[in-house]
Amino acid sequence: MTLADSRRGFFGKEKELMDTEKKKQKGIFDYIFQFAGDYRSSYIKSVVFAVIGVVCSIVPYILMGDMVKKLLEGEREFKVYLTEGLAMALFWILRVTFHTVSTKISHRTTFKLIGNVRITLVDKLSRLPLGTVQGMASGTLKNIICERTDSMEPVLAHVVPEFTANLCAPLMLFIYILTIDWRMALLSLATLPIAAIAMAWMFKDSDKRFQKTQETTKKLNDTAVEYIGGIEVIKAFGKAESSYQRFADAARENANSFIDWMMACIVPFSLGMVITPATLLSVLPIGAIFTIQGSLSLSNYIMIVVLSCGLIAPLITVMSYNDDITKATSIFGEIDAILELPELKRPQVSRNLPQNHGIQLRGVRFGYGEKEVLHGIDLDIGAGSVTALVGPSGSGKSTLARLIASMWDVKEGSVLVGGADIRDMSIADYSAQIAYVSQDSFLFDASVRENIRMGRPSATDMEVEEITKKSGCYEFIMGLEKGFDTIVGGSGAHLSGGERQRISIARAMMKNAPILILDEATAYTDPENEAVIQRSVSELSRGKTLIVIAHRLSTVIDSDQIVVIRDGNIEARGRHTELLDSCPLYRNMWEAHVYAKDADEEGGAIA
Repeated sequence: MTLADSRRGFFGKEKELMDTEKKKQKGIFDYIFQFAGDYRSSYIKSVVFAVIGVVCSIVPYILMGDMVKKLLEGEREFKVYLTEGLAMALFWILRVTFHTVSTKISHRTTFKLIGNVRITLVDKLSRLPLGTVQGMASGTLKNIICERTDSMEPVLAHVVPEFTANLCAPLMLFIYILTIDWRMALLSLATLPIAAIAMAWMFKDSDKRFQKTQETTKKLNDTAVEYIGGIEVIKAFGKAESSYQRFADAARENANSFIDWMMACIVPFSLGMVITPATLLSVLPIGAIFTIQGSLSLSNYIMIVVLSCGLIAPLITVMSYNDDITKATSIFGEIDAILELPELKRPQVSRNLPQNHGIQLRGVRFGYGEKEVLHGIDLDIGAGSVTALVGPSGSGKSTLARLIASMWDVKEGSVLVGGADIRDMSIADYSAQIAYVSQDSFLFDASVRENIRMGRPSATDMEVEEITKKSGCYEFIMGLEKGFDTIVGGSGAHLSGGERQRISIARAMMKNAPILILDEATAYTDPENEAVIQRSVSELSRGKTLIVIAHRLSTVIDSDQIVVIRDGNIEARGRHTELLDSCPLYRNMWEAHVYAKDADEEGGAIA
């Protein structure tokens, strides 16, 4: 329920952010200048070279018209035509050269920018509250960071320089034709109204259709990630057919959204593409009439015919970028929405640092969305002590531990470490104080050695092996196929749940942080290995502030302090023997634990 609440909270914020974006009405170039940052000068260089290339591409048309003009005037000197022909070749070579330089600059800059956008997004996720990240569908996040960010390449690498250049080209040609004969200049644009009508027809309801394609694409990605991630459960419960059907329906819906959009656009698109470039439909007949009447010379008529052939093509190229621009604007909006999400309230440089490693919670209130789950918690955890958090499932134990680990910000109250509010410390400084191990141990798709070394990247191979000996992992690691060099697979899939937890604990021990939080860290281990881990944790956490969340009460009976939590409130606190006498809830939990343990040892079954 808490995860559902956090999802609703996030999507509510996402909608609010998207509404804000609509109000801002940012265009593609607003986003480009926002994200380009230090790369703006490179994009400006790319545009300048592209415009120079366009100018060079126009000159051959003018020279060609001049050659026809001289031919009609009776010029028979071969050298004149050879000179202009070589000049045409030179300008065409220059056009290709400047275009190549422009494209090279824009591509190099774009790939750097896309890389930085991805780094910025991932860095942003590290500064967001855990609930916000958990509330975002992993398929959607992966799609935005990888595929959709990558799909901006055509816009940033091509549209930025070529969009500007291809707008300049027809403008220059039109001005030149205007200097020859203003009537013919207007006639050369006679097909544009038809193009405008076709475009208006084609883009009718395009926003709705585009939004539908984005929604179905996100749904397809989320369904695919869910299907692949849950394949074990699907096979175990024989739900392959129904689960696959959900994926097939999502894929079909996604395909149909694009097909429907294409079918709605194909007629106006074809009409516009056929009629718009046909400038000769108006220039040839009416220009011929003007020439016969004597108001337009034959040489100028030929020149205008030649130039008008290159007038509309660049505009069509510009229009062809419209889909890419719309798509990129949407993607930039999604990226911007993530970057605008509220972060954990932490300074860049710590304003205060802890004097010791004791923890104090004062009036802590916290909730997922509108539902409050912690109600005014006051708790003192002494430096170097062992504190166990126990209580029924859903009572708020893990939430409390995650607040201490700074994965969320409290709604009210404060969390103090050594007298310093954790909101006065930078994320890096506070992270150095905490080592956190949850029951859902995550390992990266790397070797066992590198997963453990992530606790302290500077650790040597010998130090990694030494910490595994102290944490009781060495023997089972050496029993793996390649020992410490064994690749654990995505999320540690090549290892058992207990093995993943033991490596996670070794990683936390390698960090050697003064505060250690174990959230059901032995949930998946068998009794024998649990005993090994308990001895290792006891040894390696000596002198550290240790917070343990456990359902197996026998593992925490020697704690300096046991805190009983129920429904987001502290029910009682004290040592094991004290709570057995003073707290009925704890006594009932202990009796249930002892009964379950005895039944398990006798080989009985517990309903």
